[in-house]
Amino acid sequence: MLEVHELSKSFGGLKAVDRASLDVRRGEIVGLIGPNGAGKTTLFAAIAGFHAPDTGRVVFEGRDITGLAPHKICAAGMVRTFQITQPFARISVRQNIMVGAYLHTADRRLAAREAEAVAQTVGMTDQLDQLGADLTVAGRKRLELARALATGPRLLLLDEVMAGLNPTEIVEIVGVIKGIRDAGITILLIEHVMQAVTSLAERVYVLNQGCMIAEGTPAAIADDPQVIEAYLGHGAAKVLRA
Repeated sequence: MLEVHELSKSFGGLKAVDRASLDVRRGEIVGLIGPNGAGKTTLFAAIAGFHAPDTGRVVFEGRDITGLAPHKICAAGMVRTFQITQPFARISVRQNIMVGAYLHTADRRLAAREAEAVAQTVGMTDQLDQLGADLTVAGRKRLELARALATGPRLLLLDEVMAGLNPTEIVEIVGVIKGIRDAGITILLIEHVMQAVTSLAERVYVLNQGCMIAEGTPAAIADDPQVIEAYLGHGAAKVLRA
């Protein structure tokens, strides 16, 4: 469904992503992990059109979308969320979600109905009339997810949707994400909450210093010496195996 081939992106003298490749098959939940500063969000941004890659290709459902504008990629069926949530503060949750729905309809009533359906999916039905400014961190995360869903994606890119949540909220969001996949939406997610990654992802990619260093099941990744050293430092794998 999604194929990323040898993608690179630099900012001045800093190579944030260096020939990274990955693929996501229809119906999967795939994780993208790595230490802070590894280049994960830059890779997401390049896939979704927010950064033009220096080299490499992004292919979505057989179509080369490399360098397309974000709104065109969104209209094609792939949309991303953002790690730092920015709801429209002075309008309601319903109206915030309707912004996403307007991608496919100009009818206000249809957009409102879509917003209510999406709110039910993410567990925000009781907050539809609440202002964006009044939401908690967990509420803002759900709203970010809801606005993306309202665009009608077939592939959803989630950027640390669980960051800042407490353990109970994480369990709830994991359930929401599983429900979204069960409804037919494929998911690629960046996540630091490893418990969530292992319970959600069939496959995991690991990025370190801009390079893809490993790919496999969550269990295989957790036992990979390169991954252990990327997170814990040089020599850590040898120490842990001693």
